Amino acid sequence: MLEAWSHPLALKRWRRNSVECHASRFCNAGPLITLGKLNQLGLLSGLYDEVQIPHAVYDEVVTCGLAKGAPDALTVRLFWQRYEWPVVDVPPAVLSAYIPSVILDPGEKAVLALAQTMKHSLLLLDDEVARSEARRLNLRLRGTLGIIVQTYREQMLTLVQIELLMREISARRDIWISTKLCEQVLASLQRLR
Repeated sequence: MLEAWSHPLALKRWRRNSVECHASRFCNAGPLITLGKLNQLGLLSGLYDEVQIPHAVYDEVVTCGLAKGAPDALTVRLFWQRYEWPVVDVPPAVLSAYIPSVILDPGEKAVLALAQTMKHSLLLLDDEVARSEARRLNLRLRGTLGIIVQTYREQMLTLVQIELLMREISARRDIWISTKLCEQVLASLQRLR
């Protein structure tokens, strides 16, 4: 089952887009939890050669998730171990130098602080307050739905597969992405056909 988490187009895309392959990608808890619940973490490895998470995010998703008995916490831990993607320390000087304009949780603050120190970074996050802060800082960002849309653009998933994922996201009470947003994203993809 772990082998299903790699995708043959990943290396091809990595070589094709030199800016994207040199970008640092930092993920917050939202996309990890959602993709873990959907058993779709493999979309990350299909799109990106590496994604980094700060220890604060790992603790929130995996350590606290396992303590609460969340099955997606184990999924994320196994996925991260399989790909040996880094769980990174955010230097205290970087954290203390970043003064957010909004209240953020420790994982969001760590992701945003770290992303500011890297050229061409891409943030993967869902929380709207954190997304607004990322926009204020002129950082590139993508949420769970944006990740799913990118898989369609990269021909990793068909429109039918995307539709099923959107319907599952909408139907699940343990995923905090609105049905309206899922419908809007799906409608925009259908118009592109």
